[in-house]
Amino acid sequence: MPSKFTKISDVGEFSLIHSLSQKFKNKNPSTIVGIGDDAAVIAKDTTHYTLMTTDMLIENIHFDLTYCPLKHLGYKAVVVNISDILAMNGTPEQITVSIAVSSKFSLEALQTLYEGIALACTHYQVDLIGGDTTAATQGLSIAVSAIGTVKKNSICKRSTAQPQELICVTGDLGAAYLGLQILNREKKVFLAHDTMQPVLEEHQYVIERQLKPEINTDLQKFMQKHQILPSAMIDISDGLSSELLHISQASRVGILLYEEKIPILLTTKKTALDLHLDPTICALHGGEDYELLFTLPQEAYEKIKIYPGVTVIGHTVSQSEGCHLITSASHQKIPLKAQGWVHY
Repeated sequence: MPSKFTKISDVGEFSLIHSLSQKFKNKNPSTIVGIGDDAAVIAKDTTHYTLMTTDMLIENIHFDLTYCPLKHLGYKAVVVNISDILAMNGTPEQITVSIAVSSKFSLEALQTLYEGIALACTHYQVDLIGGDTTAATQGLSIAVSAIGTVKKNSICKRSTAQPQELICVTGDLGAAYLGLQILNREKKVFLAHDTMQPVLEEHQYVIERQLKPEINTDLQKFMQKHQILPSAMIDISDGLSSELLHISQASRVGILLYEEKIPILLTTKKTALDLHLDPTICALHGGEDYELLFTLPQEAYEKIKIYPGVTVIGHTVSQSEGCHLITSASHQKIPLKAQGWVHY
């Protein structure tokens, strides 16, 4: 037994995963990619791979039922998983759902949760094919596994970006984090004065981005049509800075990110300023946007620029140059750090 024990909070999520998984070596030739990417890659046939990923949502860690409706929670639980399949350039096809639930929940409450799951399955054309249900001493935990397929010549991993490529992102960033701040603020007001009604009307967009995120499925169709293949891709769950550093580490490239190019909506900026927060910091470190972050060869620019939902936010450089943010005002080069979601 060790004389001194290490706190998980001192290690961090990714060091923890590395520590627990480093002794495991793939034994089967059908395991193409194991731990370390958005989804595992398993041999399927001569032309396709099977993709598989799993995420858990734990009450009072990942969601707060004070303000998160069960129907929205069910929907979100599906989205956060199939987002990982899309980040490998795959097509999600099936999910399994397992829940651990305490006696405080009624049958009707769980039916509402599964209504949200069913809506997401319908919207994203995936099938619920199984799972498990068990008792818990307290609260609610949800584990979803998503399964998909990808053509062997179309798969996108984190580890295959090259220097001097474009860095692109879909949609807009920072809104989901600000939605969470608004919800937590109104919860505090309610707990202090339970007769007061929450003030949410002005913040509908950022709240929806937090409670009911959507993922971009049109981009994949566009890229297939125009014969565009990202060199690397990842979904933004823990924050833009964190995901850029994942690509940097896996692909052994440096990053130049331009602050003025980060897509932040005016309503998101206004909400951030109203809360005395820096909009750029929210976009960099907030997380839960579930947008796609990817790199492209420069020659693909003329094709990708006509897609309205994609913004070029920077470019890759050699690993020796490091990872930096170029500020809008002073054009300073600031080291890029991951300060997103901390699990422990």
